[in-house]
Amino acid sequence: MDAKLLEVLVCPVCKGPLVYEKPASELICKPCRLGFPIKDGIPVMLEDEARSLPAEEEV
Repeated sequence: MDAKLLEVLVCPVCKGPLVYEKPASELICKPCRLGFPIKDGIPVMLEDEARSLPAEEEV
């Protein structure tokens, strides 16, 4: 994931910062508890495509 791109991207729901999780290949929004997938190197920033993080999963 390009560091400059990560600086520009924000959560589409709350406009908060995102954290890159390399093993899961997704961008995490901690306040919303959403994981946005990265497919073929392209972040999919659609709320409908995001994974809801379970309460027991640490963010």
